[in-house]
Amino acid sequence: MNWALPKISVITPSFNQASFIEETVQSVLEQNYPNLEYLIMDGGSTDGTLDILKKYEGSLRWISRKDRGQSDALNQGFRLATGEVLAFLNSDDRYERGALLRVGEFFADHPDVHWVTGKCRVIDSHGLEIRRGVTAYKNFWLKFGNYKVLLILDYISQPATFWRRTVIEKIGLFDENEHLAMDYDYSLRVGQYFTLSLIDEYLAAFRVHPASKSTKILEHFESDLFVANKYTRSRWIRYLHRQHNAWIVAIYKRWQAAEVNPSKGRTL
Repeated sequence: MNWALPKISVITPSFNQASFIEETVQSVLEQNYPNLEYLIMDGGSTDGTLDILKKYEGSLRWISRKDRGQSDALNQGFRLATGEVLAFLNSDDRYERGALLRVGEFFADHPDVHWVTGKCRVIDSHGLEIRRGVTAYKNFWLKFGNYKVLLILDYISQPATFWRRTVIEKIGLFDENEHLAMDYDYSLRVGQYFTLSLIDEYLAAFRVHPASKSTKILEHFESDLFVANKYTRSRWIRYLHRQHNAWIVAIYKRWQAAEVNPSKGRTL
């Protein structure tokens, strides 16, 4: 074990997420990672978010000002970050206990690794795990997928993904023209140069709730297809991506209906 743990910088973009941001903040700070930098880039919240952030002054750094969207907020944060390892955690998601230590140890023990991801649960507004079928499906492809598969379906969970600074130095920051699929776009860019490594453990939880962008299923998958088409000219891959989108959208609509009216269905 190499105990020279790298400095990890976590960026949280935020805008009017008072309902969830304290849980997010606590999930980061309670990691007790010995070499942590935590930055919150708030877009000018008016819902009580700032009052929550003030409670944690001294343990994190936060800035509140109008931005041009999530990608812009992230890029501002990454420009300020000083860590060797970088990540972002949205203001309604959370880390699993011990995640940062596991990530730091992995990077310390694998100096040739530039990009790593882990498993990620899906939770609801109350923090209860849902959509286990989605999680199992992604976990399968995490073990057996490759770059061609990634062009067909996005099996990488953003909250459980971490990069070395060398990645940003090589490919730059997030595309600020992308709003729904900027993380998928970034994964495809990174995958052109660096091999993805896997920590086969749960590192984070991704929250689904009525106000989250993830509820825009059709728009999200249309954005994914548009992004994937930028990185491949293969008609076969593009066809498979469209077919996969149609299949997944149909399943998601069924699950959403079940979550709204449990008497008519069951959430997997």
